[in-house]
Amino acid sequence: MGMWIGRNRKARVTYGFDEIALVPGDISINPNETDTCFSIPKKDGSSITLKIPILASAMDGVTDVRFCIEMGRLGGLGVINLEGVQTRYENPDEILEKIVNEPSSAKVTALIQKLYTEPVKEELISLRVSQLKKAGVLAAVSSIPQKAERFAAIAQEAGADVFVVQSTVSTVRHISTEYKSLDLPAFTRDVNMPVIIGNAVTYDVTLELMTCGVAGVLIGVGPGAACTSRGVLGLGVPQVTATVDCAAARDAYHKKTGKYVPIITDGGMSKGGDVCKALACGSDAVMIGSAFARAKEAPGCGNHWGMATPHANLPRGTRIKVGITGSLEQILFGPATVDDGSQNLVGAIKTCMGNVGASSIREFQETEIIIAPSIKTEGKLFQNIQSVGMGSK
Repeated sequence: MGMWIGRNRKARVTYGFDEIALVPGDISINPNETDTCFSIPKKDGSSITLKIPILASAMDGVTDVRFCIEMGRLGGLGVINLEGVQTRYENPDEILEKIVNEPSSAKVTALIQKLYTEPVKEELISLRVSQLKKAGVLAAVSSIPQKAERFAAIAQEAGADVFVVQSTVSTVRHISTEYKSLDLPAFTRDVNMPVIIGNAVTYDVTLELMTCGVAGVLIGVGPGAACTSRGVLGLGVPQVTATVDCAAARDAYHKKTGKYVPIITDGGMSKGGDVCKALACGSDAVMIGSAFARAKEAPGCGNHWGMATPHANLPRGTRIKVGITGSLEQILFGPATVDDGSQNLVGAIKTCMGNVGASSIREFQETEIIIAPSIKTEGKLFQNIQSVGMGSK
């Protein structure tokens, strides 16, 4: 499998969202009668069920308490970054304002690095979780592996519902002599909350992560709109191939153990069509950043930056301006006032499910897929010339 790229070296051909299309089904279903629910398994055999299969990324320009409350009210799940400004500063709005208003793109990364040197205050972890719980929504929080044990204990005591352990690349066997690596099996055993781990892009790693008792695996390395990992590190796998490979690992694990561990495609989706393709390729849910950074409720005020942007020595993200296009409810459920597919994401999912004849996400994962790199340009000459609709940048 693969193609020769030189003497004694082969490489696989892989695919991203723009290179495939979904084939309409033999039957069609009323979109209003499709089921978009997504379940996160819990240790006791029950599950946390979301009405929509969408999570908001733990990025400071996307999620804060206010945003996550609205996201929860609408049936999704927002994740707060426990190593971001929400836990470093009592008044994070002042810090966000500095980042947003920095006029120089050349200086903004250095500014973010400086602002993120402020230590995380553990009492603010408890406060943010309690604010979410007081509002009656699920509390989901995220940290890197090195801080996971301490932060999870604090978040759990405060009543958090989901804990996300997230790094650029996650593996079970992380080797380091400089710091203690996270013992993932022990961590998931000791924490009462469902633990979602990320990120991964390969079959073998996803399978190994699932054996550790995790409640979900995030899929994607470097596809995010504000992420520069692929440019800085040359690292990543296009999201279609990554999702298909990791879905195969999930299915193999389910067949062997009877345990279904969902996968969540994370990053690279700005429009409804991308989300539909991710789900059809085998994902159980998606995690989105830049599309939500456009919401009125997003703390970045139309700006978005990657989680690795503050890295002291090798930043792998940048601030981008995405603008504000509408409310979070409008982005999720419409009515859409733009024609590029960036609003009414749930409507796009349900309509696509109806057109392929899928009544549930599981059925949607069986959709026929074709390789179609010209799908976005076929017959769209006038849109491309006028930079409208599918021809807009």
